[in-house]
Amino acid sequence: MISEKLPQNMTLKSWLALVILAISTFTIVTTELAPVGLLTPIAEGLHSSESAVGMTVSLYAWVGALSALFASVFLGNVAKKRLLLVLTVVLMISNILAATVSTYGALLSARVLGALAHGAFWAMIGATAVAIVPARYIGTATSIVFGGVSAASVFGVPVSNYIGIHLGWRQAFWLMAALSVVAFVGITVLVPQINNKSAMGIDALKRVLKSSTLWKIYFATLLAVTAHFAAFTYIEPWLHMQSLLSAAFVPAVLLVYGIAGLAGNFLTGVLIDKYLKMTVALSVLLICAVLIFLGRSGSSLSVALIFTAMVIWGVAVSGVFVGFQTWVLRMAEDKTFPASALYVSFFNIAIGIGASVGAWMVSSFPVPLLYIVAGTAIGLSILLVAVIPASLTTKHSRVEKSYESN
Repeated sequence: MISEKLPQNMTLKSWLALVILAISTFTIVTTELAPVGLLTPIAEGLHSSESAVGMTVSLYAWVGALSALFASVFLGNVAKKRLLLVLTVVLMISNILAATVSTYGALLSARVLGALAHGAFWAMIGATAVAIVPARYIGTATSIVFGGVSAASVFGVPVSNYIGIHLGWRQAFWLMAALSVVAFVGITVLVPQINNKSAMGIDALKRVLKSSTLWKIYFATLLAVTAHFAAFTYIEPWLHMQSLLSAAFVPAVLLVYGIAGLAGNFLTGVLIDKYLKMTVALSVLLICAVLIFLGRSGSSLSVALIFTAMVIWGVAVSGVFVGFQTWVLRMAEDKTFPASALYVSFFNIAIGIGASVGAWMVSSFPVPLLYIVAGTAIGLSILLVAVIPASLTTKHSRVEKSYESN
Protein backbone atom coordinates (compact mmCIF):
# COMPACT_ATOMS: atom_id res chain seq x y z
CA MET A 1 0.00 0.00 0.00
CA ILE A 2 1.13 3.53 -0.73
CA SER A 3 0.97 5.62 2.38
CA GLU A 4 -0.59 8.46 0.44
CA LYS A 5 -3.52 8.23 -1.96
CA LEU A 6 -2.55 8.49 -5.57
CA PRO A 7 -3.19 11.98 -6.98
CA GLN A 8 -6.27 12.29 -9.16
CA ASN A 9 -4.80 14.76 -11.64
CA MET A 10 -1.37 15.51 -13.03
CA THR A 11 0.07 18.82 -11.92
CA LEU A 12 3.08 20.73 -13.20
CA LYS A 13 4.96 19.59 -10.11
CA SER A 14 4.16 15.95 -10.94
CA TRP A 15 5.48 16.33 -14.49
CA LEU A 16 8.62 18.04 -13.22
CA ALA A 17 9.11 15.27 -10.66
CA LEU A 18 9.07 12.71 -13.47
CA VAL A 19 11.61 14.77 -15.40
CA ILE A 20 13.88 14.91 -12.34
CA LEU A 21 13.60 11.15 -11.90
CA ALA A 22 14.50 10.73 -15.57
CA ILE A 23 17.53 12.99 -15.09
CA SER A 24 18.46 10.88 -12.07
CA THR A 25 18.28 7.64 -14.03
CA PHE A 26 20.24 9.21 -16.88
CA THR A 27 22.95 10.26 -14.44
CA ILE A 28 23.25 6.96 -12.63
CA VAL A 29 23.33 4.83 -15.80
CA THR A 30 25.72 7.21 -17.58
CA THR A 31 27.99 6.93 -14.56
CA GLU A 32 27.94 3.16 -15.02
CA LEU A 33 28.77 3.28 -18.73
CA ALA A 34 31.05 6.35 -18.86
CA PRO A 35 34.30 4.32 -19.03
CA VAL A 36 33.10 2.69 -22.27
CA GLY A 37 33.68 5.97 -24.10
CA LEU A 38 36.84 6.76 -22.14
CA LEU A 39 38.80 3.49 -22.32
CA THR A 40 41.85 4.92 -24.06
CA PRO A 41 42.29 8.20 -22.12
CA ILE A 42 41.65 6.57 -18.71
CA ALA A 43 44.08 3.76 -19.53
CA GLU A 44 46.73 6.27 -20.55
CA GLY A 45 46.09 8.56 -17.57
CA LEU A 46 46.28 5.77 -14.99
CA HIS A 47 49.00 3.79 -16.80
CA SER A 48 46.72 0.81 -17.23
CA SER A 49 45.26 -1.16 -20.16
CA GLU A 50 41.98 -0.69 -22.03
CA SER A 51 40.84 -4.17 -21.00
CA ALA A 52 41.52 -3.34 -17.33
CA VAL A 53 39.52 -0.11 -17.57
CA GLY A 54 36.74 -2.08 -19.26
CA MET A 55 36.64 -4.29 -16.17
CA THR A 56 35.54 -1.27 -14.10
CA VAL A 57 32.27 -1.51 -16.03
CA SER A 58 32.01 -5.20 -15.17
CA LEU A 59 32.68 -4.67 -11.47
CA TYR A 60 30.19 -1.81 -11.32
CA ALA A 61 27.54 -4.00 -12.94
CA TRP A 62 28.06 -6.97 -10.62
CA VAL A 63 27.97 -4.88 -7.46
CA GLY A 64 24.89 -3.08 -8.79
CA ALA A 65 23.17 -6.41 -9.37
CA LEU A 66 23.71 -7.47 -5.75
CA SER A 67 22.68 -4.03 -4.51
CA ALA A 68 19.35 -4.24 -6.36
CA LEU A 69 18.48 -7.56 -4.74
CA PHE A 70 19.53 -6.27 -1.32
CA ALA A 71 17.28 -3.23 -1.75
CA SER A 72 14.26 -5.31 -2.78
CA VAL A 73 14.55 -7.54 0.28
CA PHE A 74 15.82 -5.29 3.07
CA LEU A 75 14.96 -1.69 2.17
CA GLY A 76 11.26 -2.06 1.40
CA ASN A 77 10.19 -0.27 4.57
CA VAL A 78 12.50 2.73 4.16
CA ALA A 79 10.89 5.98 3.02
CA LYS A 80 11.56 6.14 -0.71
CA LYS A 81 12.31 9.86 -0.96
CA ARG A 82 14.82 9.76 1.88
CA LEU A 83 16.51 6.71 0.39
CA LEU A 84 16.68 8.28 -3.08
CA LEU A 85 18.37 11.35 -1.59
CA VAL A 86 20.94 9.27 0.27
CA LEU A 87 21.70 7.23 -2.85
CA THR A 88 22.09 10.39 -4.92
CA VAL A 89 24.66 11.73 -2.44
CA VAL A 90 26.56 8.44 -2.59
CA LEU A 91 26.58 8.65 -6.39
CA MET A 92 27.90 12.21 -6.26
CA ILE A 93 30.73 11.21 -3.91
CA SER A 94 31.59 8.27 -6.17
CA ASN A 95 31.92 10.53 -9.21
CA ILE A 96 34.02 13.08 -7.33
CA LEU A 97 36.37 10.32 -6.23
CA ALA A 98 36.56 8.92 -9.78
CA ALA A 99 37.43 12.39 -11.09
CA THR A 100 40.31 12.79 -8.65
CA VAL A 101 41.92 9.33 -8.46
CA SER A 102 45.55 8.78 -9.39
CA THR A 103 45.67 4.97 -9.44
CA TYR A 104 43.66 2.18 -11.04
CA GLY A 105 42.88 0.65 -7.65
CA ALA A 106 41.40 3.93 -6.41
CA LEU A 107 39.21 4.09 -9.51
CA LEU A 108 37.91 0.59 -8.78
CA SER A 109 37.05 1.62 -5.21
CA ALA A 110 35.19 4.72 -6.41
CA ARG A 111 33.26 2.60 -8.90
CA VAL A 112 32.22 0.08 -6.24
CA LEU A 113 30.81 2.90 -4.11
CA GLY A 114 28.76 4.20 -7.03
CA ALA A 115 27.53 0.72 -7.88
CA LEU A 116 26.09 0.27 -4.38
CA ALA A 117 23.87 3.29 -5.01
CA HIS A 118 23.16 2.30 -8.60
CA GLY A 119 21.48 -1.04 -7.94
CA ALA A 120 19.25 0.16 -5.12
CA PHE A 121 18.29 3.32 -7.01
CA TRP A 122 17.34 1.54 -10.22
CA ALA A 123 15.38 -1.15 -8.37
CA MET A 124 13.00 1.38 -6.81
CA ILE A 125 12.82 4.23 -9.33
CA GLY A 126 9.98 2.80 -11.43
CA ALA A 127 7.79 2.16 -8.40
CA THR A 128 8.51 5.68 -7.17
CA ALA A 129 7.34 7.14 -10.47
CA VAL A 130 4.17 5.06 -10.41
CA ALA A 131 3.40 6.18 -6.86
CA ILE A 132 3.31 9.91 -7.67
CA VAL A 133 0.92 9.88 -10.64
CA PRO A 134 -2.75 8.99 -11.20
CA ALA A 135 -3.38 5.40 -12.28
CA ARG A 136 -4.19 6.41 -15.86
CA TYR A 137 -0.75 8.02 -16.21
CA ILE A 138 1.28 5.06 -14.94
CA GLY A 139 2.37 4.03 -18.44
CA THR A 140 3.43 7.57 -19.26
CA ALA A 141 5.33 7.92 -15.99
CA THR A 142 7.18 4.66 -16.53
CA SER A 143 8.14 5.54 -20.10
CA ILE A 144 9.46 8.96 -19.04
CA VAL A 145 11.57 7.68 -16.16
CA PHE A 146 12.93 4.63 -17.96
CA GLY A 147 13.47 6.84 -20.97
CA GLY A 148 16.29 8.31 -18.89
CA VAL A 149 17.79 4.83 -18.57
CA SER A 150 17.46 4.21 -22.29
CA ALA A 151 18.88 7.63 -23.16
CA ALA A 152 21.86 7.01 -20.89
CA SER A 153 22.43 3.59 -22.40
CA VAL A 154 22.72 5.01 -25.90
CA PHE A 155 23.66 8.67 -25.33
CA GLY A 156 25.83 8.70 -22.22
CA VAL A 157 28.81 7.03 -23.90
CA PRO A 158 29.16 9.52 -26.79
CA VAL A 159 28.77 12.46 -24.39
CA SER A 160 31.48 11.02 -22.14
CA ASN A 161 33.69 10.34 -25.15
CA TYR A 162 33.28 13.90 -26.44
CA ILE A 163 34.10 15.44 -23.06
CA GLY A 164 37.02 13.07 -22.60
CA ILE A 165 38.59 14.05 -25.92
CA HIS A 166 38.08 17.81 -25.64
CA LEU A 167 38.27 18.45 -21.88
CA GLY A 168 39.84 15.34 -20.38
CA TRP A 169 38.33 12.15 -18.98
CA ARG A 170 38.19 13.50 -15.43
CA GLN A 171 35.80 16.24 -16.54
CA ALA A 172 33.28 13.60 -17.60
CA PHE A 173 33.06 12.37 -14.01
CA TRP A 174 32.85 15.96 -12.73
CA LEU A 175 29.83 16.42 -15.02
CA MET A 176 28.18 13.34 -13.52
CA ALA A 177 28.84 14.74 -10.04
CA ALA A 178 27.19 18.03 -11.05
CA LEU A 179 24.16 16.20 -12.45
CA SER A 180 23.92 14.31 -9.16
CA VAL A 181 23.60 17.65 -7.38
CA VAL A 182 20.84 18.69 -9.79
CA ALA A 183 19.04 15.40 -9.11
CA PHE A 184 19.39 15.84 -5.34
CA VAL A 185 17.90 19.35 -5.41
CA GLY A 186 15.12 18.28 -7.77
CA ILE A 187 14.14 15.25 -5.69
CA THR A 188 14.16 17.37 -2.53
CA VAL A 189 11.85 20.00 -4.01
CA LEU A 190 9.60 18.04 -6.37
CA VAL A 191 9.22 14.40 -5.28
CA PRO A 192 6.61 13.90 -2.52
CA GLN A 193 7.09 11.71 0.54
CA ILE A 194 6.32 8.11 -0.37
CA ASN A 195 6.31 5.19 2.05
CA ASN A 196 5.72 1.85 0.36
CA LYS A 197 5.65 -1.34 2.40
CA SER A 198 4.01 -3.80 0.02
CA ALA A 199 5.22 -6.37 -2.50
CA MET A 200 8.69 -6.41 -1.00
CA GLY A 201 10.73 -8.86 1.03
CA ILE A 202 11.73 -12.51 0.76
CA ASP A 203 8.20 -13.85 0.19
CA ALA A 204 7.53 -11.49 -2.71
CA LEU A 205 10.89 -12.38 -4.25
CA LYS A 206 10.09 -16.09 -3.95
CA ARG A 207 6.85 -15.54 -5.87
CA VAL A 208 8.79 -13.92 -8.69
CA LEU A 209 11.29 -16.78 -8.76
CA LYS A 210 8.42 -19.23 -9.30
CA SER A 211 7.22 -17.49 -12.48
CA SER A 212 8.42 -19.46 -15.50
CA THR A 213 7.46 -16.60 -17.81
CA LEU A 214 9.54 -14.06 -15.93
CA TRP A 215 12.49 -16.47 -15.95
CA LYS A 216 12.28 -16.67 -19.74
CA ILE A 217 12.36 -12.87 -19.95
CA TYR A 218 15.29 -12.71 -17.54
CA PHE A 219 17.31 -15.26 -19.51
CA ALA A 220 16.51 -13.55 -22.82
CA THR A 221 17.64 -10.27 -21.24
CA LEU A 222 20.81 -11.90 -19.94
CA LEU A 223 21.77 -13.26 -23.36
CA ALA A 224 20.84 -10.18 -25.40
CA VAL A 225 22.34 -7.58 -23.06
CA THR A 226 25.52 -9.63 -22.53
CA ALA A 227 26.06 -9.84 -26.29
CA HIS A 228 25.32 -6.15 -26.81
CA PHE A 229 27.70 -4.90 -24.14
CA ALA A 230 30.45 -7.35 -25.09
CA ALA A 231 30.50 -5.57 -28.44
CA PHE A 232 29.57 -2.03 -27.39
CA THR A 233 32.12 -1.82 -24.56
CA TYR A 234 34.82 -2.04 -27.23
CA ILE A 235 33.21 0.07 -29.94
CA GLU A 236 35.88 2.76 -29.58
CA PRO A 237 38.79 0.42 -30.43
CA TRP A 238 36.79 -1.02 -33.35
CA LEU A 239 36.15 2.46 -34.76
CA HIS A 240 39.84 3.33 -34.47
CA MET A 241 40.61 0.25 -36.59
CA GLN A 242 38.69 1.66 -39.56
CA SER A 243 41.21 3.09 -42.01
CA LEU A 244 38.64 5.28 -43.80
CA LEU A 245 37.35 6.85 -40.58
CA SER A 246 39.37 9.71 -39.10
CA ALA A 247 39.86 9.59 -35.34
CA ALA A 248 38.22 13.01 -35.19
CA PHE A 249 34.98 11.43 -36.44
CA VAL A 250 34.73 8.84 -33.66
CA PRO A 251 32.77 11.16 -31.31
CA ALA A 252 30.45 12.03 -34.21
CA VAL A 253 29.76 8.33 -34.86
CA LEU A 254 28.95 7.77 -31.19
CA LEU A 255 26.80 10.90 -31.14
CA VAL A 256 24.80 9.67 -34.13
CA TYR A 257 24.40 6.35 -32.36
CA GLY A 258 23.04 8.18 -29.32
CA ILE A 259 20.60 10.27 -31.35
CA ALA A 260 19.40 7.13 -33.12
CA GLY A 261 18.89 5.53 -29.71
CA LEU A 262 16.72 8.42 -28.56
CA ALA A 263 14.68 8.14 -31.74
CA GLY A 264 14.43 4.41 -31.13
CA ASN A 265 13.18 5.03 -27.62
CA PHE A 266 10.38 7.22 -28.98
CA LEU A 267 9.55 4.71 -31.72
CA THR A 268 9.49 1.86 -29.22
CA GLY A 269 7.13 3.84 -26.99
CA VAL A 270 4.73 4.25 -29.90
CA LEU A 271 4.77 0.57 -30.90
CA ILE A 272 5.29 -1.35 -27.71
CA ASP A 273 1.78 -1.32 -26.23
CA LYS A 274 0.31 -3.03 -29.30
CA TYR A 275 3.34 -4.83 -30.70
CA LEU A 276 5.55 -5.68 -27.73
CA LYS A 277 6.76 -9.09 -28.86
CA MET A 278 7.24 -8.05 -32.49
CA THR A 279 9.17 -4.94 -31.45
CA VAL A 280 11.57 -6.89 -29.24
CA ALA A 281 12.06 -9.66 -31.80
CA LEU A 282 12.78 -7.25 -34.65
CA SER A 283 15.18 -5.26 -32.46
CA VAL A 284 17.11 -8.40 -31.54
CA LEU A 285 17.39 -9.51 -35.16
CA LEU A 286 18.56 -6.08 -36.31
CA ILE A 287 21.35 -5.97 -33.72
CA CYS A 288 22.34 -9.51 -34.68
CA ALA A 289 22.62 -8.51 -38.34
CA VAL A 290 24.56 -5.30 -37.62
CA LEU A 291 27.12 -6.94 -35.33
CA ILE A 292 27.84 -9.79 -37.72
CA PHE A 293 28.10 -7.30 -40.59
CA LEU A 294 30.57 -5.14 -38.67
CA GLY A 295 32.60 -8.17 -37.67
CA ARG A 296 32.89 -9.42 -41.25
CA SER A 297 33.45 -6.04 -42.92
CA GLY A 298 37.19 -5.73 -42.31
CA SER A 299 39.00 -2.47 -41.58
CA SER A 300 38.06 -0.52 -44.71
CA LEU A 301 34.33 -0.01 -44.24
CA SER A 302 33.06 3.20 -45.80
CA VAL A 303 32.12 6.08 -43.53
CA ALA A 304 28.54 6.01 -44.84
CA LEU A 305 28.13 2.33 -43.97
CA ILE A 306 29.63 2.86 -40.51
CA PHE A 307 27.13 5.63 -39.76
CA THR A 308 24.25 3.58 -41.20
CA ALA A 309 25.15 0.54 -39.11
CA MET A 310 25.40 2.63 -35.94
CA VAL A 311 22.00 4.22 -36.60
CA ILE A 312 20.37 0.80 -36.95
CA TRP A 313 22.16 -0.46 -33.84
CA GLY A 314 21.11 2.59 -31.81
CA VAL A 315 17.45 2.35 -32.81
CA ALA A 316 17.31 -1.39 -32.22
CA VAL A 317 18.98 -1.41 -28.82
CA SER A 318 16.26 0.88 -27.46
CA GLY A 319 13.73 -1.73 -28.49
CA VAL A 320 15.64 -4.32 -26.49
CA PHE A 321 16.15 -2.21 -23.35
CA VAL A 322 12.66 -0.72 -23.15
CA GLY A 323 11.02 -3.87 -24.49
CA PHE A 324 12.29 -6.34 -21.91
CA GLN A 325 11.68 -3.87 -19.04
CA THR A 326 8.09 -3.35 -20.22
CA TRP A 327 7.62 -7.09 -20.63
CA VAL A 328 8.64 -7.69 -17.02
CA LEU A 329 6.23 -5.02 -15.73
CA ARG A 330 3.43 -6.41 -17.89
CA MET A 331 3.88 -9.99 -16.67
CA ALA A 332 4.65 -9.26 -13.01
CA GLU A 333 1.07 -8.43 -11.94
CA ASP A 334 1.29 -7.39 -8.26
CA LYS A 335 4.96 -8.34 -8.01
CA THR A 336 6.40 -5.33 -9.82
CA PHE A 337 8.85 -4.35 -7.03
CA PRO A 338 10.74 -7.65 -6.74
CA ALA A 339 10.29 -8.44 -10.43
CA SER A 340 11.88 -5.13 -11.39
CA ALA A 341 14.69 -5.60 -8.87
CA LEU A 342 15.48 -9.03 -10.27
CA TYR A 343 15.38 -7.63 -13.80
CA VAL A 344 17.86 -4.94 -12.74
CA SER A 345 20.10 -7.65 -11.31
CA PHE A 346 20.03 -9.71 -14.50
CA PHE A 347 20.58 -6.59 -16.62
CA ASN A 348 23.62 -5.56 -14.59
CA ILE A 349 25.00 -9.09 -14.46
CA ALA A 350 24.69 -9.13 -18.24
CA ILE A 351 26.63 -5.86 -18.52
CA GLY A 352 29.34 -7.32 -16.30
CA ILE A 353 29.56 -10.59 -18.20
CA GLY A 354 29.52 -8.76 -21.52
CA ALA A 355 32.33 -6.42 -20.56
CA SER A 356 34.35 -9.33 -19.13
CA VAL A 357 33.88 -11.52 -22.19
CA GLY A 358 34.73 -8.55 -24.37
CA ALA A 359 37.89 -7.85 -22.36
CA TRP A 360 39.00 -11.47 -22.68
CA MET A 361 38.28 -11.63 -26.41
CA VAL A 362 40.01 -8.36 -27.35
CA SER A 363 43.10 -9.46 -25.43
CA SER A 364 43.16 -12.87 -27.14
CA PHE A 365 41.49 -12.45 -30.54
CA PRO A 366 40.91 -9.76 -33.18
CA VAL A 367 38.13 -7.30 -32.32
CA PRO A 368 36.06 -8.26 -35.42
CA LEU A 369 35.73 -11.81 -34.08
CA LEU A 370 34.18 -10.38 -30.90
CA TYR A 371 31.49 -8.74 -33.04
CA ILE A 372 30.72 -11.94 -34.92
CA VAL A 373 30.41 -13.93 -31.70
CA ALA A 374 28.29 -11.22 -30.04
CA GLY A 375 26.00 -11.00 -33.06
CA THR A 376 25.50 -14.76 -33.07
CA ALA A 377 24.79 -14.80 -29.33
CA ILE A 378 22.19 -12.04 -29.44
CA GLY A 379 20.57 -13.80 -32.38
CA LEU A 380 20.11 -16.89 -30.23
CA SER A 381 17.99 -14.89 -27.76
CA ILE A 382 15.24 -14.84 -30.38
CA LEU A 383 14.56 -18.48 -29.45
CA LEU A 384 13.50 -17.35 -25.98
CA VAL A 385 11.60 -14.32 -27.26
CA ALA A 386 9.57 -16.65 -29.48
CA VAL A 387 8.18 -18.67 -26.55
CA ILE A 388 7.39 -15.78 -24.18
CA PRO A 389 3.70 -14.78 -24.22
CA ALA A 390 3.08 -11.20 -25.32
CA SER A 391 0.66 -10.58 -22.45
CA LEU A 392 -0.63 -12.25 -19.32
CA THR A 393 -3.82 -13.90 -20.54
CA THR A 394 -6.42 -15.14 -18.10
CA LYS A 395 -5.52 -18.77 -18.79
CA HIS A 396 -1.82 -18.14 -18.43
CA SER A 397 -2.39 -16.18 -15.23
CA ARG A 398 -4.27 -19.13 -13.71
CA VAL A 399 -1.45 -21.51 -14.61
CA GLU A 400 1.18 -19.22 -13.07
CA LYS A 401 -0.83 -18.69 -9.91
CA SER A 402 -1.39 -22.45 -9.57
CA TYR A 403 2.33 -23.04 -9.98
CA GLU A 404 3.18 -20.38 -7.40
CA SER A 405 0.87 -21.97 -4.84
CA ASN A 406 2.70 -25.31 -5.04
